[in-house]
Amino acid sequence: MVARLFEIAQQAGVSEATVSRVLNDRPGVSTETRQAVLTALDVLGYERPARLRKRSAGLVGLVVPELDNPIFPAFAQIIESNLAQGGYTPVLCTQTPGGVTEDEYVEMLLDRQVSGIVFVSGLHADTTADHERYHKLLARPLPIVLVNGYVEGVDAPFVSCDDREAGELGVAHLFALGHRRIGLISGPSRFMPVQRKIAGYRAAMKKLAGLDDAAVDELVSLSLFGVEGGQAAAARLFDRGVTGIVCGSDLMALGAIRAARQRGLSIPDDVSVVGYDDSPLIAFTDPPLTTVRQPVGAMAVAAVRALIDEINGHGTHRSEYVFRPELVVRSSTGATAVPALT
Repeated sequence: MVARLFEIAQQAGVSEATVSRVLNDRPGVSTETRQAVLTALDVLGYERPARLRKRSAGLVGLVVPELDNPIFPAFAQIIESNLAQGGYTPVLCTQTPGGVTEDEYVEMLLDRQVSGIVFVSGLHADTTADHERYHKLLARPLPIVLVNGYVEGVDAPFVSCDDREAGELGVAHLFALGHRRIGLISGPSRFMPVQRKIAGYRAAMKKLAGLDDAAVDELVSLSLFGVEGGQAAAARLFDRGVTGIVCGSDLMALGAIRAARQRGLSIPDDVSVVGYDDSPLIAFTDPPLTTVRQPVGAMAVAAVRALIDEINGHGTHRSEYVFRPELVVRSSTGATAVPALT
């Protein structure tokens, strides 16, 4: 025990006497110091004394897509942290191509008698998917919250970024820099967030550039989400003479930059690129990426609060909470070298 006290004290940066007071749950120790000692126990692999174990209020499932896109780990980290602060134990379920499906994860979570589930960019975002699965969960009843995607008629809280405004912001920024041939690249059109971005892009191009629907359609290039998809979609737009591109994700924007450089084009001297998400580390790319920031922190907190309210039977606004995006200007956008015709 003496050796263990010394080890824990050294790890926590406190005295052995302080460790003893914490382990015996005695007063006279600050909250910060007490937490430092408990963390040291966890790090060193020691089991906390029974009196110090905080009983979980229950398990909560968190179903997210693949983690290749850094925006999803960002959502997961904040949601898990806020669930833990609320006394709940998060169970992270990560989907991978060809791996465990959303429905299979849900079955596993139900077997573990979870108190609720948060879905991030799940099948609720896919307009071609069968959404009866969510009606069945609600009928159990099981509290659920759905992030980034909306389904009419599903009586649950939805949390979304305003994707239509995101599309408009990107176009307005490039238009102000003198760009008129502004393209849009994004993922498959079956996804609700993509449909909304296209709607915002279309409205802005018609209003600002005076283009008709046919002309706008020529400047929209859809592909798979990810760097490779962005590269392929951007290459098609370069053949159509675009000088600016609004992207459906930061990873697609990195693909667009790669496609531009393969053609010997400079960013932003020849082509300007706007991303979407403001993923972690995206400010440190070459060049630092101008992007439309998704307010991940606020959205994640709102999702957790709505779920906990549902679990506790307090009831919450079972509609869509829509959060405003923010344009973050960095070095991947600049004034066009092509003279504006209007």
